[in-house]
Amino acid sequence: MVPATVCLTALALLTACTAGAATTSAGGYGAGMQQMPGMQAPMTLAMPQPITANPNDPMKSQLRGAKTFDLGLMLVDGTGYTIYRYDRDSTDPSRSNCNDACAAKWIPVKVGGPAPIDVDRSLIGQITRDDGTQQVTLAGWPLYHFTGDSEPADTSGQGAEQAWYPITPDGKKITLTQDEWRINAFGI
Repeated sequence: MVPATVCLTALALLTACTAGAATTSAGGYGAGMQQMPGMQAPMTLAMPQPITANPNDPMKSQLRGAKTFDLGLMLVDGTGYTIYRYDRDSTDPSRSNCNDACAAKWIPVKVGGPAPIDVDRSLIGQITRDDGTQQVTLAGWPLYHFTGDSEPADTSGQGAEQAWYPITPDGKKITLTQDEWRINAFGI
């Protein structure tokens, strides 16, 4: 009795899968994509857009503290992209030493974004750059986006020229890298 029940169940499942495959191929889900009965059509997710040279989106000027898996607490903008500091800038007085071609690659965070989140407002300031634009500072450090970051929380610019680093919400640079974290993750 049990083997007959198992065979009938397997036959019913095979029939249901074959019928589902016939309807999905007619439904246009594409080769290799079959929709099982009761499942919804695949959802298309928008991919994040890379940082552009046009930082006029106010969310790119918002400062937020974010806890990342491998680097800990760091500063991001309102869209989740990493914010950097440049060790060759000065903090007393605050001054940017990244201009012209440098500023095309390392985009200054402009003044005028929404209120910061999880950042001490007393540490936030601004400077006037050589080109006359206003740039946000944190603990005296001018802040930047890196055009090489392709998605939120990407840190492709970390350690570039031994001078560019993600910054914490209190103004310290993050020198820890993903690889260092992973090497020490299990105490090896």
